[in-house]
Amino acid sequence: MDKKKTLLDFFAENKFIHTLLSIIIGFLVGAIFLAVMGISVSEAYGRLFQSVFSSVKSLSYCVVYATPYIATGLSVAFSFKTGVFNIGAEGQFVVGSMSACVVGILFGNLPSAVLIPLCFLAAAVAGALWGMIVGFLKTKWGINEVLSMIMFNWIAFYLSNYIAGIPAIHNEGTAEATRNISENARILLSQDTIKSLGLCPFSNWGIFLAIVMTVLVYFIIQKTVLGYELKAVGFNRSAAEYGGINVNRSILTALAISGALAGLGGALQLMGMGGRISVFSSQEGFGFAGIVVALIGVSNPLGVFIAGLFYGALTYGGSKLTLVGAPTQVVDIIVGTVVFFIAISCIFEYIKYLKRTPKAEAPPPIPDETPGKEADE
Repeated sequence: MDKKKTLLDFFAENKFIHTLLSIIIGFLVGAIFLAVMGISVSEAYGRLFQSVFSSVKSLSYCVVYATPYIATGLSVAFSFKTGVFNIGAEGQFVVGSMSACVVGILFGNLPSAVLIPLCFLAAAVAGALWGMIVGFLKTKWGINEVLSMIMFNWIAFYLSNYIAGIPAIHNEGTAEATRNISENARILLSQDTIKSLGLCPFSNWGIFLAIVMTVLVYFIIQKTVLGYELKAVGFNRSAAEYGGINVNRSILTALAISGALAGLGGALQLMGMGGRISVFSSQEGFGFAGIVVALIGVSNPLGVFIAGLFYGALTYGGSKLTLVGAPTQVVDIIVGTVVFFIAISCIFEYIKYLKRTPKAEAPPPIPDETPGKEADE
């Protein structure tokens, strides 16, 4: 095996190294743009990293920012594993957050031990149903799930704005938002804990639920018959159906679980940080960010968890770039470059396949069997 082939195999098979190199390239491209704009790269990146690692409070902000991204990343990664591109995580996130908000407002007198699980349940069910509707349209009438999900993202957007305007839900003041959910529905840490540990004001125990979700997704995919069936459908639907797997049911199940995860992400954002939902002027992008997180985490649950923390840190640290005169869009450039180079990783695998495919051998010469030729010789 020659060295060139060995290096190609290394890049094709080691997704961690490829992801790490993509991140490095992303920061290099971001540095080029900063230099072109006449901004000190060392100062801008110094501010970015200092904002993240300077204190416990900064780190806690990163964790709070990362929590909903982890949930939506797990949602998209789960659907990737089962052969479905869940571009509808944005809409599932929105209906999940609004469902949790409605429950947190209308049933605010319930004790926390009842209200918090009820809000999470409402969010998970709403997200699951939003995903299953698209799955039903696909399995029943063959409607492309990507187109359906894009449409349902907008339906969720306007539905959320409509619900936010209902008198029982709408803010009593001048703010274009819902009422604040009950304090019994919040998952914030106690003020004493926040002060004693030096955490940010929005510190909550949602990250622990994100850890549970990560472990649960890994267990379902890797350790259960359901996970095996879903992966089989993702690899080859025709072969899975030939093997006795109900493909339509698997698609519905995959979209239901994926939608539930995204819906829980909406509840985590609401109950851990927002406290209420504003009337949207544009889509917030948590579901679309989940696609980025899933790609960076190569659809591995543990990788998605780490990628969510990375994305949350970039989001929080990037908001501080304006202090040195750098645009916050630099973070978008970095993330976009990272995703681009991760997305083209399939090129290495394709080249590797071409290298290993034996070239067609030339057919052996056809002997000349002309009658009488041997006698003449």
